Amino acid sequence: MFRSILKWLIILSSTINFGFMAFDGARALTIGDYLRPTEGKYAGQLGPWTNAVEVVGINPESTLMKVLFVAWETIGLIITIAFTLNKKWVWTALLMLSISALWYLVPGTILNVFQIILLLIIRFSK
Repeated sequence: MFRSILKWLIILSSTINFGFMAFDGARALTIGDYLRPTEGKYAGQLGPWTNAVEVVGINPESTLMKVLFVAWETIGLIITIAFTLNKKWVWTALLMLSISALWYLVPGTILNVFQIILLLIIRFSK
């Protein structure tokens, strides 16, 4: 029962995380821009993840980055579906994807850390 609850928490957080990023990337490709806050201190700005991608030489508003968003997160959703179906290889794949997606600061980082912790608990609680 405990492992089942953890598994569904992973599926939920993974779907929210990768689903939102895929949506945001697809929206940026079709409409031309990512979702941005409309009010407050950060109105009109993209998140701190832009600093991470700029460090590696990618313009956060480029078509390349938008395509990477959609591709990366589509892979994340496919891996989430495989996790739901209990595929043997998927624990490692989801762990690696969650670790490699820590750059998506702030909401993605929080969800990915949550997923990593739950994945490790599942693996080592047998």
